[in-house]
Amino acid sequence: MSTVCEKSICERAIIERAISERAIVERAMIDRTNALISKVKLRAWWLALSLICLPLEAAYAGYQTWSEVLTPTQGTSDAIGSYANGCLVGGKSLALSGDGYQVIRSNRNRYYGHTSMIRYLTDLANKTQRLGVGQLLVGDIAMPRGGRFTSGHTSHQTGLDADIWLRLPLAPLEANQLQDPTPYPVVDIKNYRFKEDKWTDNHSLLLQLAADDPRVARIFVHPLIKNKLCEQEWKQRDWLRKVRPWWGHYYHFHVRLNCPENSSECIEQAVPPKGDGCGAELASWRPTAKPKTAVDKPKVKVVKKSPPKQSKPTYPTCIALLSTP
Repeated sequence: MSTVCEKSICERAIIERAISERAIVERAMIDRTNALISKVKLRAWWLALSLICLPLEAAYAGYQTWSEVLTPTQGTSDAIGSYANGCLVGGKSLALSGDGYQVIRSNRNRYYGHTSMIRYLTDLANKTQRLGVGQLLVGDIAMPRGGRFTSGHTSHQTGLDADIWLRLPLAPLEANQLQDPTPYPVVDIKNYRFKEDKWTDNHSLLLQLAADDPRVARIFVHPLIKNKLCEQEWKQRDWLRKVRPWWGHYYHFHVRLNCPENSSECIEQAVPPKGDGCGAELASWRPTAKPKTAVDKPKVKVVKKSPPKQSKPTYPTCIALLSTP
């Protein structure tokens, strides 16, 4: 009897052990299956997220630089954003030569502007031609769709900025002179001295004509050029308020127009302070010489080459301009 019972107990124990081991195996298989399902779900989630983000990422990753866009968009001109962070819809090219003016360095492809700028430049050239001021040499305006230059200016992004040189030839330049013209500096930068022998009444008249136009917001010139204008007698001086001192503008001046009425996304710059800007404000631009001491040592400048300047557009309209053929 006892032998039978012991045998029965052993068989039951074996069965229970087998059941237990099978349960463990089944549980492990279930856990492994759940882990695999979780991994698949996670991969599917990442795939879905990447598909959602891909168009936005591609839009940024696939950008051309503004200088690579060789043609403007069609339609009405529209200045988008600010002068130093924006773009140009419907840019119009300034003819490379016209009555009273020529475009210089056209190989840069920077002779596009808002319609209002193109009209302003041709109007100014007609005025100066009638008065015998000389031929206008028009430099950088904007690229076909505006945006940041890879070299040079930070502004000129909306087609509302233009450079006009102070060199006033009496006759049009030859074709081989236009791509690399000789500048006409009227300021000795090193010694901070105005070159009286270089300045003429035609320069003063040109700047008055350029500034005394309701389309103009500002004109940037070197502080010493502004000082020269302030010293002269004028029947009315309101236009001098728009002539603003700014470094670097000693062989050309920079015209900036107000935002046109039909450019709702154009951001205006604050208006210049009241007055003609000829007093203490102008005096504050004069550099102060740093006194030298016996322990002063010449500093060696290390020039680091930086890659071409590029900037991702901020405004949706500008993003679209770079993704449109």
